Amino acid sequence: MKKLAVVLLVLAAVVLPIFANGDDEKAAAPASEKSYVQQVIEQAQKMTFEELAKKAIEESNGKKLYGVGNSSRGKSALPLFIAYLQGIDASYKLDFDWQQPKNNKIFDQLTANSLKSEGTFAVTLIQDGNQIESKMVQTGILDTFIPLEWAKANGTTAEAYTGYLPLQTLNKVFEYNCTGSKTYDNCWDFVLPGEHGQFMDIDSEIVGKNFLYMLTAPKYAAWLASAFEALSADEKAALQPTIDAVASDAKDLGLDANGKYSLAWIKLWVESYNAVSDDGPICNNLVQASATDQFGLLVYSKLRSVQESASVSKNNIKIAAYQDGYKGIGGYGYCHYMFVPDNSPLPWTACAFIAYITEFVDGFSAWGKDIGGYSSNPQLAADNEAKYNHSTGGDTAEGGPFPALNDRGYDWWVSAEGGQLVLEDPEYCASVAFTVGSWIEMLTKYSGK
Repeated sequence: MKKLAVVLLVLAAVVLPIFANGDDEKAAAPASEKSYVQQVIEQAQKMTFEELAKKAIEESNGKKLYGVGNSSRGKSALPLFIAYLQGIDASYKLDFDWQQPKNNKIFDQLTANSLKSEGTFAVTLIQDGNQIESKMVQTGILDTFIPLEWAKANGTTAEAYTGYLPLQTLNKVFEYNCTGSKTYDNCWDFVLPGEHGQFMDIDSEIVGKNFLYMLTAPKYAAWLASAFEALSADEKAALQPTIDAVASDAKDLGLDANGKYSLAWIKLWVESYNAVSDDGPICNNLVQASATDQFGLLVYSKLRSVQESASVSKNNIKIAAYQDGYKGIGGYGYCHYMFVPDNSPLPWTACAFIAYITEFVDGFSAWGKDIGGYSSNPQLAADNEAKYNHSTGGDTAEGGPFPALNDRGYDWWVSAEGGQLVLEDPEYCASVAFTVGSWIEMLTKYSGK
């Protein structure tokens, strides 16, 4: 069905004139030219936010905006955006609805939406760079808008910038319950015999599979190899047979000399983790006093919602990478990207909304108020930290101090000397999705996942 949908999209682009609301201005150009939405974006990328805001007011006053995203927080950001526009024009009104599809259905939803001459969704926030590239961008379903001030803050221009527009990088980190005596001081500890971490199933949230793909990239394979060398002799002996067993697979897959360490870690992880439906339940379990010696790999920001009680505390867990002497990867990071559907009914408003949440602290606050989410706008990131003080927020939190809440920030997390966060690279993921991906599929088949 997906292949059929893509064929229909191509045919529609070639032979069907597309009209939105019967307006000739929005008639689709021939295939060799830009669509109406792409023309709007081309103009919008040269405008300041204030200029965009006026265009949005003109376009959407009295209408309804539909958004769809992997994050529910778009629903919290839109009222702030509307209030900002009302500060410019008190008569401005905009109704909205924000959907958050589960189980990776957002790609099917956007594909179906693209078959309409004028779509339902004005804007989308979406994750999983691998599928975005193959299913959304190459097929012409989604268009990238780069705000003028965002580009300037990143030392570039909209025309020079290549890639998608990331709203933020999120991190999933190794956390363990510390009510017992067990410690985890090396990323290989999580795959030693008898260990069973809690993790969202890789077929439920595909960014988890992208994490495994990325482990085979030379940079991260080297981190795994270095962490292995720091293990005790007994720990090495327990893991070496697996490393030796996958060495030939690493060569067959075209990986570098450290690729065997990547495949061994992936194999041990896939065969041992306990699949959980969502990161929320993982977090809620780990902070229980009764969850002694359990651990998980989960979204860092989930700790924000933990309510202290006699049996539950944020102090019942530790962030593995924050502990002195910890070796190896501390987790992985992936982006939420912003796009405008190529048949958006409100492209000016979509562009203004994207600019608002990527350029203003208040606009980003739906995400930026919590730890574990890092703006792609360096100036906004600095302003956001100045407002919320995430690096020391756990020290002063009510009921605290809570050391686990002291977020060391993006730069620390991604550094080799810090958290050694494994970052998703859409191009690399796409390049190994068939080779390494097929190898992982065999692991999941035989492990029952």
